[in-house]
Amino acid sequence: MLFVAMCIDKPAHVDLRMSTRPAHLAFLKRFENQVKLGGPLLDAAGQSAVGSLLIIEGEDEGSARALLAQDPYAQAGLFERVELFPWKHVVGAQL
Repeated sequence: MLFVAMCIDKPAHVDLRMSTRPAHLAFLKRFENQVKLGGPLLDAAGQSAVGSLLIIEGEDEGSARALLAQDPYAQAGLFERVELFPWKHVVGAQL
């Protein structure tokens, strides 16, 4: 099953995001079979990251949340909140 994770950063935590980014990218690479798509959510000006959006595959919500908990961003305390939604692919490139 696919899930969309919207991970919203705590305000004024850009330095933490940037210092943790190499470990976050290594995590995404290690789990590329489960992380189908991802990237930063940007502020209204399109300049600064304010969160992350990931489309992940998991057996159920629990397994998806367990994967998200391993993300170095989550472990560093970057996120103010994480919203997770089951998602059905209807249009666009296959994931």
